[in-house]
Amino acid sequence: MAENKTKPTKARVSDFLAAVDNPKRRADAKKVAAMMRRATGKRATMWGDSMVGYGRYSYRYDSGCSGEWMLTGFAPRKQNLVVYIMPGFEPFEKHMARLGKYKTGRSCLYINKLEDVDEKVLEKLITDSVKLMRKRYKVKP
Repeated sequence: MAENKTKPTKARVSDFLAAVDNPKRRADAKKVAAMMRRATGKRATMWGDSMVGYGRYSYRYDSGCSGEWMLTGFAPRKQNLVVYIMPGFEPFEKHMARLGKYKTGRSCLYINKLEDVDEKVLEKLITDSVKLMRKRYKVKP
């Protein structure tokens, strides 16, 4: 059975964020970090060398594959800020309609810059996604 390659590390999130080259992306990442801390009540953890995660949940698929993953998180990449909305976007159509300019993948929300979206709607999206994850999965204390 395959194991997750990306795992929590002991690296300091503050050091990682301070090293983000683009000052605007760094400031945006710090704002999103604060939103996620409020939404989860958890401190940030580095997952691998480029993802910042909050909280953890356990999952088990019908295939028998199981593991742990972050409740929510983000990655300040060169091209955009990626926000991880783990349940996907289907349950949050109302939020998405009001969010602003963005692109999505399966659970990835790609934002060029935070000013392209409504920050209050983004925080509500993050908070509601965390609530849904807590209903669906066993969350680590």
